[in-house]
Amino acid sequence: MLEIQKKLTNTFFAILALPATAVGFALSTQIAALSWILNKKFGLNIHEVAFVWLAGPLAGIFGQVIVGMISDNVWFMKGRRRPFIIIGGIIGALMFLALPQIGVISEATGITNIILIASVIALMLDLSINVTFNPARSIIADLTPEGKKRTAGYVWMQVISGTFGVLAYFLSMVFGNETLLLIAAIFVFVCSVFPILLIEEPRELEGLEESKKDNHTVLDIFKSIFPLYGFLVFGVFGLIFHFYQVELRSIHNPLLILALVYTVIIGIYIILKSRKDKSDNIEFQKIMLAHTFTWIAFQSMFVMTGFFIDKQIIPNLDLTNVFANKFAEFLTGVGQTKDTTTGNIISLGFLILNAVGAIFPMALSAIAKKIGRVRTYTAALVFSAVGYFYIAFFGRHEINFYSGMFLTGIGWSAVISIVFSIVTERINQNKMGLFMGIFNLAVVLPQMMSQGVANIISETQNYQLLYILCGVFVCLSVVFWLFVKEPRATADLVSHS
Repeated sequence: MLEIQKKLTNTFFAILALPATAVGFALSTQIAALSWILNKKFGLNIHEVAFVWLAGPLAGIFGQVIVGMISDNVWFMKGRRRPFIIIGGIIGALMFLALPQIGVISEATGITNIILIASVIALMLDLSINVTFNPARSIIADLTPEGKKRTAGYVWMQVISGTFGVLAYFLSMVFGNETLLLIAAIFVFVCSVFPILLIEEPRELEGLEESKKDNHTVLDIFKSIFPLYGFLVFGVFGLIFHFYQVELRSIHNPLLILALVYTVIIGIYIILKSRKDKSDNIEFQKIMLAHTFTWIAFQSMFVMTGFFIDKQIIPNLDLTNVFANKFAEFLTGVGQTKDTTTGNIISLGFLILNAVGAIFPMALSAIAKKIGRVRTYTAALVFSAVGYFYIAFFGRHEINFYSGMFLTGIGWSAVISIVFSIVTERINQNKMGLFMGIFNLAVVLPQMMSQGVANIISETQNYQLLYILCGVFVCLSVVFWLFVKEPRATADLVSHS
């Protein structure tokens, strides 16, 4: 074991963060390039692009829970999490190489359905990300004690991951999205495979034998996610709806509303139940519930921002005086077109979002020591809600769009850092992979709801509605977070400060 690992130094935290950084860079590349390349290069519309993005949640449902469960109980390649991080990284790198070659693959295979090919590649890419991300997060919890050190591990994860996420958008503007995919293939491979070989995992976790007696069946998992049943039902419906839109259109919106209403009602029930039930399980369900609404907003933003820019911002622009184009021209020395304008605004907007996401976790960590992680997290989400509403009502101007993304980034910095340290103190430490996989369902099932949001926007042609709905969803998340209790370690720390 490396001495830096024994002492839990900052250098060790940095190395420990690199596999998750590979995932973060992969996600940033997806956000920058996937919708753009499908729309501009292959001509897919908003509903078709949203359908391709469904590959991510589908991969998450199967990948994270199953891999999490397996990685808690296997040992090979001298690791519990290591094999999945390496395998996921290799597959992800290959899929990034395949994505810009959809046309070539279509000709070679004789498959003319571009949506099918794009969906398969996106599914494999997202599966690789999900296979990697759960073990990459779980290994941080495996190797750190509860409290300050674990929070530090996740903060380091987000700072480094966020920094390279910013780099992904920067590279998109300098070299273009197709070159970014090639860079991502190399980066994901290197950061997934090599750093994890330097880290020594414990062969036995404390209390592992006792935890093995606590066998979670598929039925137990299904019972534990009952707050998410509404999202699960609508997610399945969304897949079917893509193929039978005419026949099912009349029930689409009522079912979407019903799924959301069900989730809110179950949330109220869980909050009332928690007055008597003080268990970690009920707190875990409250966190899942609160987290779901956050992810409907962020996933909808990731998938549809390009369409918002095309319809709400581009018509108001003098294309000879676009800040994002001037920035891209300064970096590359190449003149920009109308199509690259949309890509440049997307990249610069998400560069700002991720720059804030990379910088703010350190500040949030310091604030959390004073007021607690849950309060800090909730306050950060308020900034995201304000950012969404600001874009909705003032985002027709390019600079206002960037200002809104800055505000949204404050919440984003908490969503991908603090929440994991909160969750890990409410679950069985020796089944970290399994429970992190279950928790991820509070990410992937709401992501499937973005298909419903896309359908409403497509029907109404009201692209302002995208960010209004995002703001409403985050406000719902904030309300539910107000009822989540502080983890034990933070509560103790705050009470003694």
